[in-house]
Order: sequence, then C-alpha cells, then structure tokens
Amino acid sequence: MKKTFTINISGTIFHIEDDAYEVLQKYLINLRNHFGNGEEGKEILADIEARIAEIFIEKSADEKSVVTIEMVNDIIEIMGTPEDITGEEGDDNTVSHDATRKRRLYRDPEHRVFGGVSSGLAAYFNMDMVIIRILFVVLFLVTSGVALLAYIVLWIAVPKATNTAQRLEMRGQEATVKNIEKSIKEEVAEVKESYKKFKESDSYSKGKKTVEGAGDVAYNVTKVILKVIVIVIGVFLIISGVFGLLGFISSMIIGHSFVQGWPIIWGPEIHVPGYLNHLVDQGDVSIGMIAIGFLTGIPLLAILFIGTKLVFSYKTNNKAIGLSMVGVWLISLVVLIVISAGQFGNFKKHTSMLESSTIPCDSCQTIYLKLAEDKYEEYPKLDFEMDNFEVAVVDGEEVMLGHPQLDIKKSWSNHFTILIKKAARGATRNDAKTRAENIIYHYQVKDSVIYFDPEFILDTDEKWRNQDVDIIIKVPEGKTVFIGEDMAEIIYDIKNTTHTYDADMVGKFWTMTPDGLTLKE
Repeated sequence: MKKTFTINISGTIFHIEDDAYEVLQKYLINLRNHFGNGEEGKEILADIEARIAEIFIEKSADEKSVVTIEMVNDIIEIMGTPEDITGEEGDDNTVSHDATRKRRLYRDPEHRVFGGVSSGLAAYFNMDMVIIRILFVVLFLVTSGVALLAYIVLWIAVPKATNTAQRLEMRGQEATVKNIEKSIKEEVAEVKESYKKFKESDSYSKGKKTVEGAGDVAYNVTKVILKVIVIVIGVFLIISGVFGLLGFISSMIIGHSFVQGWPIIWGPEIHVPGYLNHLVDQGDVSIGMIAIGFLTGIPLLAILFIGTKLVFSYKTNNKAIGLSMVGVWLISLVVLIVISAGQFGNFKKHTSMLESSTIPCDSCQTIYLKLAEDKYEEYPKLDFEMDNFEVAVVDGEEVMLGHPQLDIKKSWSNHFTILIKKAARGATRNDAKTRAENIIYHYQVKDSVIYFDPEFILDTDEKWRNQDVDIIIKVPEGKTVFIGEDMAEIIYDIKNTTHTYDADMVGKFWTMTPDGLTLKE
C-alpha cells in the first residue's frame, strides 16, 4: 500500500500517491523555473495548473479516486515539458497544425458585446464573429424576436472561457504548456501594441493636455481654498486667544470671567481665588495662583501667537523664547503638583461626631418635618461648586455652604429622636474632629413641627475638608411622620415598604410599622 497526500490544484482537492506527488512536484517546479516569477509567468503557470486539474477530474472515476503515477505521466505527455518548448523555439506553426483537438463551445469574454455568445460561436465554427452577429440580427428580425430568446438561452447555458486552457479549447487547440505560453504571450503583446497605438494617437495627446490643464486649475483652486481656511482658523485662534487671556486674567483677579458665556469665545468658568482660598492653606495660595497663571496663560499666548502667524505668515527664528516658555510652563506644573501633593495630607484622617436630642413631645403621635427659610437665598453666590458645596458672599465675606441629607429610621424607644452626624477630614484625627465640631447646623422644634435649615455652614476661615452633615429622624413603631413638600431638597434615600422614591414621599403621612416606614392611607 502506498502513502497518499492531499493536495490543492487550482482550487480543487486531490488525493495523490507519494511517488506521483514527487513527479508532479518536480514537473511544476521545472515549469516555474522556466517561466519565472513575473506576472506573465504566474499567469501561465496558473492556467497550466487549471488544465492539470481539469484532466485529473476527467481521469478520476469518482471523488475518492487517487491520482497515480500513471496519471501524472499522462499529464506530462499531454501538456509537454519545458524541454519540449525549448526544442521547438522558432516553430510558430506547431500550435495550429500539430496540436489540435476537438473544439468545445464557450462564451468568449474577450471579444464580447453582450455575453460573448457570438464570438464564442465564431471561434467554435472558425468563422468571422461579424458574420455570426449579422446572422443573429437577421434572425431576430425574421423570427420576430425568437432569436433573442435563443441568444439568452445560450448566454445562460454556455460556460464562459475563464482561463487560457479554455480559450485554446474553444479554438480547437490542445491546452499544452507550449500553447498556453504562446497564447498568453500573444495576448500580452496585443495589449502592449494597443496601448502603444493609443499613446501615439492625437486623442491621447489632447486628453493628456486637458487632464494636465484641469489638474493645474484644481491645484490652484485647492491652494486658494486652503489659504482661506488657514486664515479663518488663524482669526478664530486670535479671537479665542485674546478673549481667553482677558477672561482668565479677570477670573484670577476679580474671581469672575466677564467673557463667560459669550458664543465661540472660551471663557474660564473656574473661580480660581475661591477654589484656592477654600482648599489650600493660606501660605500656598499665592504660589499656587502664580503657577496656575503660567500654566493657563502660556498656552493662551501660544494660541494667540499661532493665530497671528497663520494670518500674517511671518517667520520667527528665535527658538530661545519658545524653549523658555516651555521651561516656565513645566516648572509651574511641577510647583502645582508639589503644592497639590502637600494638600492631600489634609484629607488623610476621617472623623465623625454624633449629636442626639429627644423631641419634647411625649403625647405626639405625629411629627411634621418642614424646611426652614433659606437665609442665604438672597445673597450672591460665587462660581464655586464642589461636592455639594457653594460659596455665598455675606456682607463682603465668603461663607461656605453645604447641603445636609436627611433619613428616617425606626426608633427602639417610645420617643421621637433627632440625630445629627457631623463628619470631616483632616491631617490628624484631632484636626478632623475639630473641623467636624466647627460645622454649624441649626434646626428648630415647635411643638410637633421641626424646621430644618436647608444648609450648614463652615466656621470662618475654615477650609473645605469634605465636611458632611447627616440628619436621622428616629420614629417609634406605631407613630407617624409627615414629610413636607419642601423637604425634597434634603431628604435622601429613605427606605419604605412600598419602595417609593424620595421625591414621591413628600406631602404624605408615613407610619412606622414592624416592616418599616409605610404610607398611611
């Protein structure tokens, strides 16, 4: 029993014996070496392989047949070898006289007008294709269009000659190595000759001049359009740079950008002094302001410089100024990073404190939660928002305002209880505790009504250290709480048996049951 291999020839899978594989491989290598690796040689070899695959299919009894050494030898005898081609060089008539075979009908795609049926029939009958086309036209007129139906049937039924081997077979020539090579070389020569004639024609010269002229016009138009676009971009950068600088300077000095909100103009919306004064220790504020000034101002100056250069197209050769600006910007960045890193230590520890008080109303079965008047509503606010904080200006002094959060939970006693939890961060636990104690928050109890301030404030000169105020109302089981409409501003994630959202809990009575807070019907 011989060993077999599985090979792919021109897209078709074959099983081949090992000795037949060696002979076939050697044969294909000889052909490849003879025709070379150029485009023409690859095309010749591809057509040869297609013809070999076709012959193998014809010789195979079924799909499980194995290609034997005898079949490969027959292939070589039919197709010929490179030595046969070399020995017959100069004999141009061999193809037409000595290597003929039975013709086969194909559609000729190379000389087609529609489907290549007429040119295929002309090759099959060895006639001029013009005569066949005239016959089809005459038959179409005589048969009242039946010939057209016959043409369509042939178009569908007759296969197209897709490779050189099939084109040779269409003309009644054997698809040997020599014939395939000669056919492809003739096709290449025909294409080259047609291209040469086309280049030498008057229409080519006129077309070339027209294309060159159109190219010059397109180039000039494109050049003008690009120049206009560059100028528009430059003007935009100049406007943005000028107003950006003015806005930033005003924001740094007076704490507000007067170009903020202008269309197309960039205006900083950061209240720089406010942020630094309420975040950074006083000794680092001045240095931080200078660093931020350079970090933001230098890029804005660069935008202005680029814009003027795009518009006025002037040249600058002084690189020292540019390098110095880059150096100053990098130094400012390092300084700001160092200052910021030093401030992180002020948030190292976290401490909270709890204040508890019982509502002096033992007979109360229901308490009413309402929001007190906002004492800072009429005062101007700075453009400063951080973690639910804002800054109000009261009589020329800046006051930091935070917003508390209120929750309702079950009480394990028979009294209504109010818990105020104040929390803050600091460099040490004592520092954090002191900052939590300095949080100022007020509420007022009048009989069964409790009025809660909508914000808490920080003590004078106090820095922002993530201060927080949580209010917890403890409700005994069986007693009720009414949540006022305005309480939606401070209530947060109150658990209830109906899973009602906070905004939908206001304006209603809620009773504490063993299962939790329940809507009173």
